Amino acid sequence: MASNVIVVPDDSKFQVELTNAGSKLVVVDFTASWCGPCQRIAPIFAELSGKYPAAVFLKVDVDQCRQTAAGNGIQAMPTFIFFRSKVKLDMLRGADPVALEDKIKRLYGDDVASQEEGGDKSSYPDGHMDLVTFINKAGSECLNDSDDHPFANCLQSGGVYLESDCDEQLIMAITFNQAIKLHSLKIKGPAENGPKTIKMFVNQTRTLDFDSADSMTPVQAIDLAEEDLMEGELIPLRFVKFQNVNNITLFVKNNLGDAEVTRIDHLVFVGSPQATTNMSDFKRVAGKQGESH
Repeated sequence: MASNVIVVPDDSKFQVELTNAGSKLVVVDFTASWCGPCQRIAPIFAELSGKYPAAVFLKVDVDQCRQTAAGNGIQAMPTFIFFRSKVKLDMLRGADPVALEDKIKRLYGDDVASQEEGGDKSSYPDGHMDLVTFINKAGSECLNDSDDHPFANCLQSGGVYLESDCDEQLIMAITFNQAIKLHSLKIKGPAENGPKTIKMFVNQTRTLDFDSADSMTPVQAIDLAEEDLMEGELIPLRFVKFQNVNNITLFVKNNLGDAEVTRIDHLVFVGSPQATTNMSDFKRVAGKQGESH
């Protein structure tokens, strides 16, 4: 299997490669030529780069890229750091091939789903992406979802869906693992019972009940038409109102067909994380800027 590993020759090229990767998953191997475990896992890292072609695999020698290593808190080799849109998602220390591939699979799955659906992440507005990686699923909940078709189904694609239980209403309280800026939504659902009116609330300290959600003034309310759900078009939001979002609550008030239950096939939050990797924040470890090490 061919290797797709990109070797980063110096500090100046690291940010270039992260930028070039866009919203793709980036897996960075921080390594050293004198490190035995690094050399043992190197061929496995190369093999994984061929196995997961929608991701970008970078190899960074800590002796050649000292600023980059220091800025990312590298204290032992090998260390693997996972990025998307220049934001650090996760870290793994040690030469454990099983743990490495497990993390790649978990973070890579969204890229695979997009490719299988024929999706084009480049169609998102510049600097924005699918924020599913940043959703804290354990810290999120849904009121009135069906046991057979629970909330988690709508956060993935591939034949499963979310459906309400007792009536047409749903409350989805979604928590993000870091502050995000929310640009738009993509919602897919059937014409006969897809969601119609959705009220959106930001940074609630508790999960709203149905009476509160119905009576409170939302940050934004949207009314969906059949074509919004069938074509998967971006549904723009008032971007200025969604600049520092830690959690968001969606109250689905009714559905298009006035059916007894509401169904959502896929829900996508499109935006960007607040935090990004910035080379100006990196600490110098020796010498002055511009000097070789």
